[in-house]
Amino acid sequence: MSVLDIVVLTGISGSGKSVALNALEDTGYFCVDNLPPELLQGLVDLEQKRAPALQRRLAVSIDVRSAQSLPDLLPVLTQLRQEGISVRSVFLDASTDALVRRFSETRRPHPLSQIAQVEGSSGEKILVDTINLERELLSPLRDVSTVIDTSLLRPAQLRTWIHNVVQAASSRLTLVFESFAFKHGVPIDADFVFDVRMLPNPYYIKELKPLTGRDQPVIDYLAQQPEAAEMVAQIEAFLLRWLPTMEDDQRSYVTVAIGCTGGQHRSVYCVEQLVQRFAARGVVLARHREQDAR
Repeated sequence: MSVLDIVVLTGISGSGKSVALNALEDTGYFCVDNLPPELLQGLVDLEQKRAPALQRRLAVSIDVRSAQSLPDLLPVLTQLRQEGISVRSVFLDASTDALVRRFSETRRPHPLSQIAQVEGSSGEKILVDTINLERELLSPLRDVSTVIDTSLLRPAQLRTWIHNVVQAASSRLTLVFESFAFKHGVPIDADFVFDVRMLPNPYYIKELKPLTGRDQPVIDYLAQQPEAAEMVAQIEAFLLRWLPTMEDDQRSYVTVAIGCTGGQHRSVYCVEQLVQRFAARGVVLARHREQDAR
């Protein structure tokens, strides 16, 4: 029997699944778009017969276009895992405002727009109604998946984050620390959110203003602030207390979002410090939403 590595890509329409699937194809995955869930087991069986002695990487995109058969997907994923096959489910999400803007720019109809029209809505309300309906239909998949918020991501940034997700070991909990700017909104994929805006702000020091929390002068400045050391230590203590419980609960992915005003200095510094402190625990990723987008 071949060794299979399967990524099941799901998410809200307009959240970037095509970009993500292309990124997986570029890294060597055999990709299938819009696969009906009832065909997944057959596709896996076919792949195992085609290359019985090879490591095979398979990525399938399944979304609301297969709405009627979506309830069949979770039992299939459970069965595949029981067979010893590595299966990772990745769910792309975005804020409703971002989705409305994207559909307006592309002028593409939402896959469920006809359902909303039957309900008598009109204009932008049709789109909002369909997005809300889609969220409801896909919520069981979201609950068991690694969630990536694409609201503010550029395509290149999304490709990088997808690569990081699929390269992470699937058998252990993956811990993600993500810095962000509160002025651009809280990441909707965050499991925990910490606010570090009360820490001294390097932005108001002329020499430090153009730098980031990854630059040594900013690191040295914040390392000398007792409040910063206390904040990092308290976040560390909280996670050390509760991460074992989440691992026992079979959680595979936890995102810790740390925000400051601009996502440049304090949140970036805290993320980098926490990544260093948790590096020995397994798979730890660092994301800097505002900085990576530049």
